[in-house]
Amino acid sequence: MTDPQHSTPYWRLSGFYFFYFASLGALLPFWGPYLRNLGFGEAQIGELVAIIMATRIVAPNIWGWIADRHARPISVVRLASLLAAVCFAGVFLGSGYWWLALVMVAFGFFWNASLPLFEATTMNHLGTRTNRYSSIRLWGSIGFIAAVLSLGALFDRVDIRWLPVMLLLLFTGIWLNSLLVPEPAAPARTARHEPLRRVLVRREVSMLLLATFLLHASHGPYYTFFTLYLEDQGYSRSLIGQLWALGVVAEIVLFLFMHRLLPAVGSRTLLIGALALTALRWLLIAAFPQHLMLLLGAQLLHAASFGVVHAVAIHLIHCFFVGPNQRKGQALYSSLSFGAGGALGSLLGGYLWISAGAFWTFAVSAVVALASLAVAWAGVHTRH
Repeated sequence: MTDPQHSTPYWRLSGFYFFYFASLGALLPFWGPYLRNLGFGEAQIGELVAIIMATRIVAPNIWGWIADRHARPISVVRLASLLAAVCFAGVFLGSGYWWLALVMVAFGFFWNASLPLFEATTMNHLGTRTNRYSSIRLWGSIGFIAAVLSLGALFDRVDIRWLPVMLLLLFTGIWLNSLLVPEPAAPARTARHEPLRRVLVRREVSMLLLATFLLHASHGPYYTFFTLYLEDQGYSRSLIGQLWALGVVAEIVLFLFMHRLLPAVGSRTLLIGALALTALRWLLIAAFPQHLMLLLGAQLLHAASFGVVHAVAIHLIHCFFVGPNQRKGQALYSSLSFGAGGALGSLLGGYLWISAGAFWTFAVSAVVALASLAVAWAGVHTRH
């Protein structure tokens, strides 16, 4: 189905986000409990999750370079999606630490390549209507909710060792949906195209990338240990799944209005406010794990800590990196924020969890979020 006025393949683009983030909804909340079930400790769990995120530092840049030299970039997305599913199937062949680490390196290298390439594809399909990105991306949030709710209920009844089967089905769905997405028109070349190095040394660009790096580092302990944290507090997996889903429901509501909020409020104001609320979110999780109502409030703040920040960042990256730099910009954003930031947060979060405990791990996350706020306040001044 396409938008008849603008020829945007809305449902095919949305379908890719649905399956991709459904796989994330299965992986993030339940991979930690799966690894604990295999007998791994918190430090090893943090390391294995960090490996997946660390491959995002390299993979988007290598695959972005390949896509820039390929006549049909969407075929690169298809290949990366297929190889991700094939590599992940290696989890059925062994459960030792080093084998799983090797599988995660190979799987992450391909899985983490597909999304930033697809983000550029979506933006090219949208053309001048980039403020409509959120209405497509929200289907990823719906996919996340569907996965986390259904699997949370399922794993209260069946062994969590079934998780790899569910994940493999979702990774296969990503690949199958990528076969349906048409190639967008190439972005228009501009005579005023800047060399990439000149874009990167602009203050608002470098500070945006640093702020998102710190923001996603603050998310690392949440993505890796939130489920285990709540299990240790006595919450059922069904309720934990519902708490994860609540955060993404808030994200969906945000995405529905983001195309109006962005031009009305401005990217800088939205970014500053969201980063402040992120610090509050981690403090609530750190201090009040037994108070369900406060946890509900913290999860509603996911609309700010992820939804607002990501939508603003995607918008600004698209504005800063134009023409041939577009895929490079998306790859850099993905590498530095989700990749380097997320990996560092997960890795250090695991060590901090052992040495200082859950409270101080999330308290440090709040401090890192405040550092991100300071960077954005000082450096992200833009009219976009």
